[in-house]
Amino acid sequence: MNLPKQAQLEFSHDVLVIGSGAAGLSLALHLASSLRVAVLSKVKITDGSTFYAQGGISAVMADDDSVASHIADTMNAGAGLCDEQAVRFTVEHGRAAIEWLLDLGVPFTTEKSSDGHHELHLTREGGHSHRRVVHAEDATGSALENTLVQQARDHVNIELFEHHLAVDLIRKDGRCTGAYVLDRDRSRVDVFRARFVVLATGGASKAYLYTSNPDGSTGDGIAMAWRAGCRVADMEFMQFHPTCLYHPEAKSFLITEAVRGEGGYLRLPDGERFMARFDERKELAPRDIVARAIDHEMKRLGIDNVFLDITHKPADFIIQHFPTVYARCLKYGFDMTRDWLPVVPASHYTCGGIITDLHARTDVKQLYAVGEVACTGLHGANRMASNSLLECLVFARAAAEDIMAQLDATPAPPPVAAWDESQVSDSDEHIVVTHNWDELRRFMWDYVGIVRTSKRLERAKSRADLLNREIFEYYANFKITADLIELRNLALVAELIIEAAMTRKESRGLHFIRDYPDLDPALSGHHTILTPAEQPRLLTLTEALSHRAAF
Repeated sequence: MNLPKQAQLEFSHDVLVIGSGAAGLSLALHLASSLRVAVLSKVKITDGSTFYAQGGISAVMADDDSVASHIADTMNAGAGLCDEQAVRFTVEHGRAAIEWLLDLGVPFTTEKSSDGHHELHLTREGGHSHRRVVHAEDATGSALENTLVQQARDHVNIELFEHHLAVDLIRKDGRCTGAYVLDRDRSRVDVFRARFVVLATGGASKAYLYTSNPDGSTGDGIAMAWRAGCRVADMEFMQFHPTCLYHPEAKSFLITEAVRGEGGYLRLPDGERFMARFDERKELAPRDIVARAIDHEMKRLGIDNVFLDITHKPADFIIQHFPTVYARCLKYGFDMTRDWLPVVPASHYTCGGIITDLHARTDVKQLYAVGEVACTGLHGANRMASNSLLECLVFARAAAEDIMAQLDATPAPPPVAAWDESQVSDSDEHIVVTHNWDELRRFMWDYVGIVRTSKRLERAKSRADLLNREIFEYYANFKITADLIELRNLALVAELIIEAAMTRKESRGLHFIRDYPDLDPALSGHHTILTPAEQPRLLTLTEALSHRAAF
């Protein structure tokens, strides 16, 4: 929809939430009984990563499970980089998060217990030692997002702004007071002022050629926070989902890890199950191990894909447990009750991000970060399946509680200058944006992917430097568009990923580099901290957070 361009507008709220997934909407709902909240969505409100999440939410709900077990599994998957305090905080609040969602009416899958009562059906995914994944069939994300969106639409104190893309944060006297925001329908940049600003923009998986994520995963929040002076951590740890459907028309469609959790096998074209050669847990090994194993076999044999096979399970079981995957695969000519599914790895989750504490606070006052955009210390070097939505929910509540505690001491946001486009012109060279976008994603896939080398990283760094200079020049001379904003953000985040990968001289979790194939025990607990205008450093999160006052 292209409406006539109008004069810029200014909006004022108590809290500005940039992002409309599980993290952003949950936080808005926690605050809306007391505060006026604006929620920005860069596209349609349900087009974020939450909506497409298939697996579920991990939480200790079963009698034979324990908080200690969930903590141990998470720490093990994180390869020595999880912050134990953050892991414990998240896991201990898991049950409360699920109960809150049940109260909201999220339609989780249930089953009849031995005494005839309905109880939550729990599934198991890679890295988990127990069944603890609460889910809504194989479409948990859409069930969760639709419920949260409806609750937000019905709340008088929540104002939703679809097709609004944040350009940059506004800082005044050392604190964040709002953002400049592109109204995509009217092609104008408005001012959104707020006492508190929350980044809930998701990750940066679109930096890679193949991804399971929707088009909006362009690292916007990480880039804006970096430009505002925030530090980031662990950007080298990009998770690749092992099993995206390999089909020319199946854009970004992943096959949920729960298929392997319920007994699916990975096979080579000749039928051999190969995961036992890489890990004793076979198909239930953490995602980094499975993705590297698949990548290894594809390169060793020169094949385009491997296969995921669950045909040994009853057809009724498959259709009942995976109705969304079953229907989508049928659309592309695969009947998963009878056929092996061709699969390849694809970038899936950004484990690093903006450094936050357990209150979701960043280095900039009154600026919070929640969800995939943040680095809380929960994931370490590899996110364990279904811990991500749990993190969104737990830290959304934590941020809301901290905002309420800071309310009386936080003044109203000051006046802000309007966005100035008087010195720029419309561009007739959109091909520059398109070409740079394609080049970025291809060299990131080739040089900074599942398996890395120092030489590849150096090549990627030189290309990223050149690309960022070109984009800066373009940005400085032409009126902004949504494509240019996203390219600018993604190129910056790609450079952060490369710098972090070049800094870590070992292989750990999701970061595998052939020049340093072994894990260095001396680097356990040490995160790659990137600071604007400073060289990268390896610090513990405790050390990093203790230096907060300097920024």
